[in-house]
Amino acid sequence: MTSIDPDEIAKFEAMAAEWWDPAGKFKPLHMMNPVRLDYVIDQIAAEFGRDRRAARPFEGLRILDIGCGGGLIAEPMARLGATVTGADAAAGNIAVARLHAEQQGLQIEYHATTAETLLEEGRDFDVVLALEIVEHVADPAAFVRMCRDLLRPGGLAVVSTLNRTARSFGAAIIGAEWIMRWLPRGTHEWNRFITPDELAEMAEGAGLTMVDRRGMVFNPLSWRWSLSSRDLSVNYAVTARRT
Repeated sequence: MTSIDPDEIAKFEAMAAEWWDPAGKFKPLHMMNPVRLDYVIDQIAAEFGRDRRAARPFEGLRILDIGCGGGLIAEPMARLGATVTGADAAAGNIAVARLHAEQQGLQIEYHATTAETLLEEGRDFDVVLALEIVEHVADPAAFVRMCRDLLRPGGLAVVSTLNRTARSFGAAIIGAEWIMRWLPRGTHEWNRFITPDELAEMAEGAGLTMVDRRGMVFNPLSWRWSLSSRDLSVNYAVTARRT
């Protein structure tokens, strides 16, 4: 069993050098990251009874960011006190992530590896973050099962991805790739997008209990992102617990 799709890995290897350029090919992620980060922090704080206003509220928690890219989420998690492991199958991404973390004085354990390898090593975590990755893996249901197996009992998985709707095709492909040219054409394949119900079915089939799901909505008039409990038509995130 493998979660790796070589063609998808190659896409991100080609863009690795631009991870920390807010005007580069990862501009959409930089724009969305504050609201995505806010969601992740809220879910972890609520589940583990942490005060997010504290200086290091996630002290003592072990967090895995699988498909970590250049470290856009891993670094804030480390600043919040967590012991963070970042894993990505694209070695170019890990090289960029390591260098940036060193420049920021952050201790993050980065590995160019896969979820399968981490499982074989017997690793386990309090939180597994799988953000904008499940639509790029070879077998999404198997990948969700691996995320579950990487969690300690009572651990939390947060997964974010794109819904398979006409709106997501317009926003993520026509808008971001064809018109705005934020991303190279072909970065996303609409038929690989996953609906919230499909993702919930995968999570529950893997033995996870759904805790929350929320949309991340972009307003082109205010040019801002926000969370929504009703609009999951394009970007969304789900939280599930290993019970």
